[in-house]
Amino acid sequence: MKPRVLVDENIPGAEAYLGNFAEITRAPGRQIAREQLLQADALLVRSVTRVDAALLAGTPVRFVGTATSGFDHIDREWLAAQGIGFCHAPGSNANSVVEYLLAAIAENGDFLERLLAGARIGIVGYGHIGQAVVRRLQHLAIDYCVCDPWLEAGAVPNCASLDDVLACSVVSLHPSLVRAQPWPSYHLLGASELAQLQSGQLLVNASRGPVVDNRDLLARLQQPDAPAVVLDVWEPEPQLDPELLAGVDLGTAHIAGYSLDGKLLATGMLATALAQTLGLDVPAPRAPDPGPLFLAAPGSPADALRQLLAQRYRVADDDRRLRDAVLGAPAEQAARNFDLLRKHYPERRELAGSVVNLDTGAESHAGLVRALGAIPREAS
Repeated sequence: MKPRVLVDENIPGAEAYLGNFAEITRAPGRQIAREQLLQADALLVRSVTRVDAALLAGTPVRFVGTATSGFDHIDREWLAAQGIGFCHAPGSNANSVVEYLLAAIAENGDFLERLLAGARIGIVGYGHIGQAVVRRLQHLAIDYCVCDPWLEAGAVPNCASLDDVLACSVVSLHPSLVRAQPWPSYHLLGASELAQLQSGQLLVNASRGPVVDNRDLLARLQQPDAPAVVLDVWEPEPQLDPELLAGVDLGTAHIAGYSLDGKLLATGMLATALAQTLGLDVPAPRAPDPGPLFLAAPGSPADALRQLLAQRYRVADDDRRLRDAVLGAPAEQAARNFDLLRKHYPERRELAGSVVNLDTGAESHAGLVRALGAIPREAS
């Protein structure tokens, strides 16, 4: 008998990895219920499904996987006590989030030019995504500092205090959601911290919504000297505050890590762990070739970056979709629309790994292309 696997409908590639070896059932992540798991051997979820004793007690489930880097929605202690296997996908969406951050910077005023000219970006959190951000910044020769009180100081490059980070031109948040003392990340940025951010600075949160106190952020945005803000995550989801959405410069529906490349990598990581638990041998499908990009002769490195980033992804497109879906809609419908944006998210490919054909005159930017993880190809 094939093992039975219940899979969040927003996890791609499960059939390609497991279809020949397992019986797969799909379900909306927020609606997964215990009754559905009474006939399941494994559960694959994303961040919208809370997995604990209330969901799994008394079911035959013996493996849980989450296609996310974070796992604050999983009661791992309870799973371990029950002998239920667990896997998450650390780093699978890291490059997708990195490219989201770069696009958010590129689409907001002259922040990109300022960073390339020596301004600093401050990073909170040095996990898989924070590390990926740092690597990309190093390749791009952009100055940075990092605050991560959850790690030993020696493990963090350019280690800085939170106040130091909040003084940077761009502030990017990447911690896990931690509620425990002595270093909770829950409401890490409240009224006093947000007051340190001024006009001429950019705040980007693509981690967890409650890392920023959303009420305090709304109050800060209503002041004349407020910073520019890009939010991919909200407090709470999917019932975000439409007034806050209207006030941010760019807002998206928790999709920073939603590239097809990252999703398939996460699915593959879960499938491999599930196979080991159940004694299966699964194939490793590859994402289809996204096709080459083209770099015309740009006027500056910032122009070149904008050209390349926009060919793969524009944050403004997702911002428009979210505003159209939420603003003016009744609260319940707005929440449903938020989830529908995630469910029907258009295919998005990563810039890293892409071949970039260089126009005559663009050869000088081959190093920049490589710094983005792409492959330059000069005109013959």
